[in-house]
Amino acid sequence: MGSSGGAEREAQPLGTDGVGGASKRDDALVAAVIRAAEATGAHAASAFLIARDRNLLVLTAAAGTPPSLIGGWHRVPVNSRIPLAEAYRSGRTVHLADADETVRRFPQFAVAMPYPFGSASVPVTSGPQVFGAMAVVWTSRPGSEGLSTAQRQQLRATADRLGAALAALDARGALDRPDATTVPLVVPLSSGPAARVGLFDWNLDSGAITADDEMCAIFGIAPHEFDGRAATLEARLDPADVRAFRCAARVAIDEGRVLAQYMRMRDAGGRRTVEVWGHAADVPEDRRAGARPPPRLVGAVLDSGTGLAAVAAIERLADGFFALAPDGRVTYANSGLERVLRIGQDELLGHRPWEVLPWLSDPVYEDRYRAAIISQKPVSFLVRRPPDQWLVFSFHPGTQGMTGWAAPVAGKPGVERLAEEGATVREGATVPASAPMAATRLGSLYRVLHMGSALTEAVTASEVCGAVAEQLLPAFGGQKLAVVAVDDQRLHLLWQQGYPEGFLDQFEGIPLQACQPATDSLTSGTPRFLEDRQELLEAYPGFNAKAIDSSAWAFLPLIASNRPVGVCILGFNDAHRFPSEERGVLTALGGLIAQALERARLYDAESAIARGLQDALLPHRLPRLPDMHVTGRYLPGTRGMDIGGDWYDVIPTGDGVALIVGDVEGHNVAAAAVMGQLRSAVRAFATAGHSPRDVVASTNRLLLGLDPGLLASCCYVHFQPRTGAAHLVRAGHCPPLLRRPDGLTQALDLPCGPILGVEEAPDYPESEVHLSPGSVLALYTDGLIERRGSDIGSGIEALRSSLAHAHASSLEELADRLLIDARHTPHRVDDIALLLTEYVPARAPA
Repeated sequence: MGSSGGAEREAQPLGTDGVGGASKRDDALVAAVIRAAEATGAHAASAFLIARDRNLLVLTAAAGTPPSLIGGWHRVPVNSRIPLAEAYRSGRTVHLADADETVRRFPQFAVAMPYPFGSASVPVTSGPQVFGAMAVVWTSRPGSEGLSTAQRQQLRATADRLGAALAALDARGALDRPDATTVPLVVPLSSGPAARVGLFDWNLDSGAITADDEMCAIFGIAPHEFDGRAATLEARLDPADVRAFRCAARVAIDEGRVLAQYMRMRDAGGRRTVEVWGHAADVPEDRRAGARPPPRLVGAVLDSGTGLAAVAAIERLADGFFALAPDGRVTYANSGLERVLRIGQDELLGHRPWEVLPWLSDPVYEDRYRAAIISQKPVSFLVRRPPDQWLVFSFHPGTQGMTGWAAPVAGKPGVERLAEEGATVREGATVPASAPMAATRLGSLYRVLHMGSALTEAVTASEVCGAVAEQLLPAFGGQKLAVVAVDDQRLHLLWQQGYPEGFLDQFEGIPLQACQPATDSLTSGTPRFLEDRQELLEAYPGFNAKAIDSSAWAFLPLIASNRPVGVCILGFNDAHRFPSEERGVLTALGGLIAQALERARLYDAESAIARGLQDALLPHRLPRLPDMHVTGRYLPGTRGMDIGGDWYDVIPTGDGVALIVGDVEGHNVAAAAVMGQLRSAVRAFATAGHSPRDVVASTNRLLLGLDPGLLASCCYVHFQPRTGAAHLVRAGHCPPLLRRPDGLTQALDLPCGPILGVEEAPDYPESEVHLSPGSVLALYTDGLIERRGSDIGSGIEALRSSLAHAHASSLEELADRLLIDARHTPHRVDDIALLLTEYVPARAPA
């Protein structure tokens, strides 16, 4: 079962173990999806592996629902807001018990998949390696809690088993990772045999017969009770059929023919017909002279239950009955369906109804089929067959496809009214045929929704272009993408992916009046789709043929508020056909991209001013001090304006040095302005000789007097290198970390006063700590320790451990090591300030 059922494979070279790496991978994938569906009771399972570029999850194996029904879900960007991608990114199981939970947690996914089903997605891992993700889908019912704990564990175990198999292949260099062109393996799920087949070997002379367990079961005999006599089996058959069968068997053996005969069987449920097939056994010649080998018949008994009678009965019915494969192709149609649909069986069989019947070609009817096969719930609807005949269709799904019937509707109340409104009927409810979903394919709808979401979250122009590339390239199979912006009536390259370095420089600064597809699409406001090189050269004979780096293009004009913003150019290595639906989706996406790009460019201009303000407020250079080394780092958040209220400072005083790290709430220009005022105030109070307690209390009064509506926290330290004494005050701030010369590192959980800007005259307790030569003191803001899904205490402990075990040759290298994870976090909301101080006295402290 593992590799049959329509799985598509390419020939692979054999490895040293005699089996191709790709074949072993495929076997593991097929086994995993079948096992996942069986363990969870799901009607569909799929496995996605991460592509070679690590940006795409590619469908590589599916069981149950065929990939042709899931539209644009063959390739899923890893940053997609869908359950499968979330499981891959988070490393956790994403369990959605029903459609309601799906809507709450993944609203865009639910809009693109508006069917009642539950799903569970799990990552495919092996240790630290993440190879992809698996998903299962089942029929959801009201009040259902989805998969049980045991089923979820079995699903996760199946994914882990697959991960281990892939890791073993990867360790040998035999793991063939997929790409955007990978064709998925597709296997059916068994719904139990519709017919039973038993095997036998019968010696006609002695009457001895060898039968397998299924043969015994067909005859209603327990295998361990069967005595091996043909007479025992014949007692279950009609006597007249037995006599005729014996004669036919001997004739078949004598003449070397294949025997095929129907026989009637008697059991507790009445009579049923079985089919017997057999042929003479190849018997080795007996060496004894004149010995004739006994005649033996080997063959099979086929028990189709009541299938033969059912087929005959269905053929006599006037209504149309049919069977559809999981991909929607007709596998059976009775004669009544020919009359109802007015089309021959030969035109229907092997085809999808909506492809051969023009009046069923509206996507809403295919969507009804998809709804039934995905949700595994019956669906009924009305269709008008021209000129004025209404038919009712009913789909009843199963794991092997579905059965259905169609019949004329005569005098049904409300049909005429529904017809006038252009509606379909599904399980008693009306769904307007003019609804956007009815005219839009599943994958296309999702692309528009997900692109809109990604562009909404993108802030800068670079993020907008990155989001466009992540969505457009895998969705439409392109390999190259460029975004050019309009500036001073000329086109300037803003972003590109896939083109050779410097290749696009030749197009830089082209005026809008130039005769090129990019400028034409922008000035006309309509996209240009060029499906091959010949079409490009015929439309633009003056185009530099040597500059062509693709074979097909889509030029999407980016126009926002009736103003030209730029052009998005999607390139294909090979000739590419743009069907009407794809052109419509790309045109719609062009409008979304234009709005997002215009907003992002305005943001970039404002952000540049804000960053200049913050750069002016932060210290550009820390002072060189005797007996100590200091270094500071500031990282802006990766979301928002890239500015915030975190700061650090090092202030020489008469008898030592003041060290401070602070954090003003907010991530905007106001927060940066307040930060600058507080930093100046702290410097003034510290250089005036105030004690640490008074410096913090005075800063609190200043913030209250400014009344900015913002709060702030800080950790202030006055350090005396001559003695190694440090006096610390915390105002609602994270505890500093101290690493001693022997490597022992601890969080200094000292008394803490309230946050700045809350109370008029709070008490800020002052604590004293002594630093030994070689000690390192770390002050930081909470952006360095906050992690989604974990508490502050866990973050502090993680930072303490990093400081304790970091190996660095200098304080500068140590600061960089502590920020490695933060620098590689793409969606860090908060900014980070870090100040490290190393005590290195030239002589022993007094």
